[in-house]
Amino acid sequence: MTADTVADKTDPTRFAAAIGELNAAFGNRVVTSRAVREQHGNTVTWIANQAPDAVVYPQSTEDVQQIVRICAKHNMPIIPFGTGSSLEGHVNAPQGGVSIDFRDMNKLVTVHAEDLDCVVQPGITRKELNEQLRDSGLFFPIDPGANASLGGMAATRASGTNAVRYGTMKDNVLTMKVVLANGEVIETARRARKTSAGYDLTRLMIGSEGTLGIITELTLKLAGIPEAIAGGRCPFPSVEAACNATIMTIQSGIPVARIELLDAMQVRALNLGSKMGLPETTLLLMEFHGTDASVKEQSERFGEIAAEFGGGPFVWTAQAEERTRLWEARHNAAFSNFQLRPGAAMVATDVCVPISRLADCVTQTQADIAESRILAPIVGHVGDGNFHLTMLIDMNDPDEVKRAEALSERLVKRALSMDGTSTGEHGVGQGKTKYMAIEHGAAGVAAMRAIKQALDPQNILNPGKMLPAG
Repeated sequence: MTADTVADKTDPTRFAAAIGELNAAFGNRVVTSRAVREQHGNTVTWIANQAPDAVVYPQSTEDVQQIVRICAKHNMPIIPFGTGSSLEGHVNAPQGGVSIDFRDMNKLVTVHAEDLDCVVQPGITRKELNEQLRDSGLFFPIDPGANASLGGMAATRASGTNAVRYGTMKDNVLTMKVVLANGEVIETARRARKTSAGYDLTRLMIGSEGTLGIITELTLKLAGIPEAIAGGRCPFPSVEAACNATIMTIQSGIPVARIELLDAMQVRALNLGSKMGLPETTLLLMEFHGTDASVKEQSERFGEIAAEFGGGPFVWTAQAEERTRLWEARHNAAFSNFQLRPGAAMVATDVCVPISRLADCVTQTQADIAESRILAPIVGHVGDGNFHLTMLIDMNDPDEVKRAEALSERLVKRALSMDGTSTGEHGVGQGKTKYMAIEHGAAGVAAMRAIKQALDPQNILNPGKMLPAG
């Protein structure tokens, strides 16, 4: 499929008037070249790239309001764009339209150090934010791996490696400024840490994937940079043993900050891609935050738990250089996987289950991978029951693609049968809309449709995402 498979089928003059008005209002901040448009469609997974008709670069909330009003006038779809790292086709334009790229809205607006919060524009990335916060002694803890934009992270309800201690985006956004489909601006809450006043509009917008409104400002909770951090790695004889050690660690009340699972194939990829020299067996990567005494105690206690399940030795350190190297390798895991099969396409998917079902879900999935004859390393934020498959596929082999699609579908249905979810953090986008009715039921989907209809009656905000066609 070409990048404009869907858009090319539309009348080429359909949005000409809207693009003309956008050009008049924003000049060279409107781009219609094919290369730039394709960069703003899906580029990460096997979902075909569907490019928008134009890309606009706003510099303020007022710019976004003007863009939305022009698009609403011409019934032109609007697709918000952060860094494009989403995995389920969130940034595609299946009906054409305008991509709003927040590249130029990337400022840290205000830090309220005494309140442990800050105000940011949506285009700033998590790494950029933490670099600017470093001198304040504070940091933003949500860490999905990719250097995603904060607006995109809120829109997809991101989580990541620190979620087991610090929660996910829904727990760390106090309020947002959002432009609605009619061009009006709302603030979803105040800066207070809790409220009983009205509907929770903040959490309605978090995870809505740009289908209900366009985020133009966020107020985020911050945490103090820990006095001491300890971390390390612990081998296990099997994925089941590692999962059971994780469950025991959580149930024992040890305040672990990060607990990551890598199966043997994923460890091999890290060794090839990052030259780590790790033992190529199932590994847990751990991190503890606190004081020197507390992280030492937590590390030693985890080592005892690991030994109960045949794991160990737990090799840990408080040296920043060693920990940084280990976690950089973990964050580069997806790209290290290409070393396992050069030239293959990478298709990532995720599910999440209650941690009591984690071992069952992962071990059944490993057996399914072997039977499916698909190369698919497993990595997971197992402290909250979330794990990922990265399937390496020859897209020119129809049989292999078919087997991979079937494997992915069985994974989702397996998680749902265990009272889990079809996606723990990647989001729905286009790729997982077909599971929404199974997960939420017909009445649940109907309630979501009613909200969508009320806030976006023209269906111009990121259409074709989240909700199945109906």
